[in-house]
Parts: sequence; C-alpha cells; structure tokens
Amino acid sequence: MSVTLKRRFSVDEVVNTVSTMRKIKTYAVIGGTSGMGLGLAQRLVERGDRVLIGGRNAGRLEAAARKLGPLATARSVDIEDRASLTTFFAGQEELAGLFTPGTTYRTASFREADAETAESPFRAKFWGQYWAVHTALPYFARDAAIVLMSGAASVRPAGNPAYSACNAAIEGLARALAVELRPIRVNCLSLGPIDSNLWRNRDASIREPVFDSWRALALTGEVGTVDDAAGAALFLLDNGNMNGSTIYSDGGYTMR
Repeated sequence: MSVTLKRRFSVDEVVNTVSTMRKIKTYAVIGGTSGMGLGLAQRLVERGDRVLIGGRNAGRLEAAARKLGPLATARSVDIEDRASLTTFFAGQEELAGLFTPGTTYRTASFREADAETAESPFRAKFWGQYWAVHTALPYFARDAAIVLMSGAASVRPAGNPAYSACNAAIEGLARALAVELRPIRVNCLSLGPIDSNLWRNRDASIREPVFDSWRALALTGEVGTVDDAAGAALFLLDNGNMNGSTIYSDGGYTMR
C-alpha cells in the first residue's frame, strides 16, 4: 500500500511561487470593507496580488482583513479628511491601482435641500476622490490605473440635482486627470443601484420600491450585483487601452 504525503505550503512560499510567474502588484481600495470594494479586493487577492483596504469602521476593517487573508493590509481612513488620507497611503510601495467607491452623503430635491445636504455629495464624493488621488500620487507606479466612482444620474438625472451634477463632475475629473497624469490611466465607473449590503441592511419598505422602479427603467430589468460592479472595476484596472473613459454598468438605464 502506498501513502501519498501532502505538504502544506506557507503563505510566503505561495507568494514567492506566484512572483516567479508574474509580478505581484499592490492595489489600494478605499471602501474595501464591503460591497463592490470588498468584491474587487477579493478578486485581486485570489489572483495573488496584494491589497490595501481602507474604511472608517474598525470592526468591518478587521473582519474584511480576516476574510481576505495575509495578502491584505487594512488601515482606517476617512476620505473626507486629507490628514487621514495622508496616513492611509504613507509608506506604501508602488501602487498599481486605486479604486475609490467608499463614501457617504445626503441627497434631496433642489427645493428641499438645505446647504449642508446640497453640498454633501460634492464634499464627500467629488472632493473626497479628488484628494484621494492627489494624496496617492507619490506612491503610484508609472503605469498605475485609477478608477473613480460616479453614478448613472450623471447622464439621466432623477431628482437630486446636486447629486446628478456631482457625478457628472467626477466623470469630467476622470477625463482631465487622464490627460494630465498620463501615462497613469484614469477611468470612471458609473453605476445604478447595486444589490449589496448597503441596500440589504435597509428596511424592505424602502429598498423594494427603489429596486422595482429601477427594474422598470433598466433595459435588463434587473438591479446590478456586487459581482457586476467588482468585475467592471477590475476591467478598468487591467485594460491598458482604457483611459479617460466612463463605463456605465447600469443595466442600460442611461439608454432609456
């Protein structure tokens, strides 16, 4: 009778083996503790790359780091705080890419929004991503890729004018940065609603009317998934011929 012995390889051995086949890269994901940010981080570590994930909630950061394993590093960061961004990126090796889906803001109609609410999307979503890229500049590899986040309201507004304008501004920012920062590539991912924890944690009486409305408007008749969003972000990070572009992963909403 023959016995086959199976050897358990250490993480360092696996990493060293992978590095002989392809260069291991490091990516930063602000908002990498859940949803599409965590989904992208999972795809990156599964192929052998390293990820630096950031978020504001220490508990979720710790849980995401455990889930991702030893190729992940977790650091607290607030995308609205420039000092926090400086600490987040400090000491990094050459970053191959940056994805910035993590932010929170408030919205309201033009007539009903007070100053705080009206300015919220620009403060958090536009200026947050603007300064995240600016702070990360010294740490990017020459051929790095940046993926900003906007939303389909940039092209087809549905109320909330400040929010719609903010998303359009982010898409314009991606185009302008692609010109100025070349050969670093800068693209933008524009999404509709995503069936993620963000929505699943809301009461069904709030979530389902929004989803039903979206299904009626999207050409696919479906709400996007976390995998859809993470796959689109990974495509923009990897495809060397994409630059200054916006991908609308919105089920065809902007076509109606």
